Amino acid sequence: QVQLVESGGGLVQSGGSLRLSCVASGFSLEDYVVGWFRQTPEGREREGVSCISSNGGVIYYADSIKGRFTISRDNAKNTVTLQMNSLNPEDTADYYCAAGPAYMPKDAYCFGRLWYNYWGQGTQVTVSS
Repeated sequence: QVQLVESGGGLVQSGGSLRLSCVASGFSLEDYVVGWFRQTPEGREREGVSCISSNGGVIYYADSIKGRFTISRDNAKNTVTLQMNSLNPEDTADYYCAAGPAYMPKDAYCFGRLWYNYWGQGTQVTVSS
C-alpha cells in the first residue's frame, strides 16, 4: 500500500521545538520531491513551508519559517524530517508531507500542489503563547 505517514506533531509552548517525520511506504522516496505544507483552520489553501529535491540538493523555505525550520531527508530510511525551532503561535496548523515526481520544475516545489501525487494524513501542531 502506497502511503505517507507524518508524525511528531503536538502541543508546544512558544519558543519550543518539534521534529516532524514523514515516512513513505509502498514506494521509494528517492525518486520524489518531498514537500511540507501546512493549513490553518482558517486557511483555504495549504501553504508550502519547505520542500526538498529528490537528492537533497535543492531546498526551499518559505520566508515565514526561514532560519527556524530545517528540512532533511534520508532516502535509505525513506524518510523526510522537518526540524522546527523557535516556534510561535503563527506556526499552529496541520502539517502535511507530500511527494511529487523528481522532474517537477523547481519553481513548483512549494507552490505547485497539483504536482504532488501522494499526501499524508497530516499531523497537528499547536503552539501556545
